[in-house]
Amino acid sequence: MGPERLAAKIRAYERLFTYVPVTAGRARAPMRETLAEEDWWRRYPIFPRLLFVLDGTGPTGVANRLTALTASARLTGPVFRASVPIYTASLTDLLHDGPSAPVWQPATTPQQRVRWTDSQSD
Repeated sequence: MGPERLAAKIRAYERLFTYVPVTAGRARAPMRETLAEEDWWRRYPIFPRLLFVLDGTGPTGVANRLTALTASARLTGPVFRASVPIYTASLTDLLHDGPSAPVWQPATTPQQRVRWTDSQSD
């Protein structure tokens, strides 16, 4: 998947995060930034972490995709950014060190290496 398409996925996940369904016969409520008012949270108390595994293009292609994901993650709203960890890792690192190792890079701070189970810090 190309860098632009990967970056668009983050925006799609953000739209899902803020999605408020329309009930038949009622007007759509304006988009809100408060999590408690979102219908999504009635069924699922925690939005899942987003984990992107990058491969198939060599080190330069992985770096290009990471740059696109970083730019897209930084453009998301503050509530989404603070609530949903977005991590990337190269398949090579995962195969070498394992998925539980600190091979994951937070999309908003790609210079760090963390475990996928770590809390995201902005």
